[in-house]
Amino acid sequence: MAASTVSIMEADDELWNEYDLLATRAFGQPVQDVRLLGAHADRRVAVRDGRVIAGGLGLLVPQYFGGQAVPAASMGCGCVAVEERGDRLADKLLTERLRVLQDQGAVLATLWTASNGYARRMGWEAPAQVYSYSLPTDALTRLRFDDPGFEITQGAGEQLHRLQDDLARQWNGPWQRPAWWQDWQQHQHPDVTTYRFNPPGGEVTGSLSVAVENHPSQGRQVSVYDMWAADHRTGIAMLAFLGRYNSRVSTVAFQRTALPPAPLLANLLYRGGDLSARSWHPWMLRILDLRRAVELRGWPADIDLVLPLSVVTDDATATEQYTLRIRAGHGELAPGTREGHLTLTRRQFTLWYAGGYRSTAAATLAGVNADPDTVARLLAATAEREPWLADYF
Repeated sequence: MAASTVSIMEADDELWNEYDLLATRAFGQPVQDVRLLGAHADRRVAVRDGRVIAGGLGLLVPQYFGGQAVPAASMGCGCVAVEERGDRLADKLLTERLRVLQDQGAVLATLWTASNGYARRMGWEAPAQVYSYSLPTDALTRLRFDDPGFEITQGAGEQLHRLQDDLARQWNGPWQRPAWWQDWQQHQHPDVTTYRFNPPGGEVTGSLSVAVENHPSQGRQVSVYDMWAADHRTGIAMLAFLGRYNSRVSTVAFQRTALPPAPLLANLLYRGGDLSARSWHPWMLRILDLRRAVELRGWPADIDLVLPLSVVTDDATATEQYTLRIRAGHGELAPGTREGHLTLTRRQFTLWYAGGYRSTAAATLAGVNADPDTVARLLAATAEREPWLADYF
């Protein structure tokens, strides 16, 4: 008997309530963001015979690349009923979810997924590895940080929001956090306290959001969920502050989004000898519109580049010819008339766009095929900022 037709549609409240129950079954636990983010998202579900069998939400939240906010779609809370898996329904649903958001202006799309191989086959790529870090609280006191005398004040506020936004521009990938971000995080982590750091009488230069929690194997720990430091001195002040928990709490744990892939404070932390790292599934990026993504991204003002490129299509059956032009901080990807000096797959283009290739050798080993000078010129355009996504959704 042939399977009945699946319809993909925008979810009203009744359908979304049904999807909430499905997500709880599929993930084995309630998924808070189905409720918390639903009011801010495009909600799509797949329905067969009047029953919700899959779904997910999409958030139109810009992401910083090259210092500019690029219109992007963040894809969250997606799942398929266990009994419906194996028929590429996730692919069909995600394609429709993206189409709707692209029609609303998104040129990039981001998601977190444990199914990295599946996402790669659909054209997504991981710009960076993702780790969480932990160390004994006593290790911070043994490092003997000199307290730079910072003033520490509890609470967030507009000044802190401006600082985070300014610092986010220094990386490739962070959200331009929307107005609802703070309330969302407060519901996600109700026990989190945010602290502001500033030199005496000066502007705020750091933000630290932490919670004291029970861990099943490590006992009490200080969990760091958000950490932004404008400079080295502020970072030192934050670590010194975390060390003050040592009399009551055994471990400091930096959650997977709290520090960049190459932590700003890695040398200081490793010096203690007790730092451990755990690898997590990475965030994935997909460029929906190559030309618009290049046009809207920020570029180094000192780069002057004209480079023919060949980009392999998603189905790997053909190549598209372009000319990449970057000058005076502006980029253009124009249709080309001849085969480029350098050929990239769409996924390799995505990794380059996000600053994921940190050296010519790394790009070559990843399959970018061209002479070293050409590869070096290409990489120089995006290597100024490293990839990091500081929000998990």
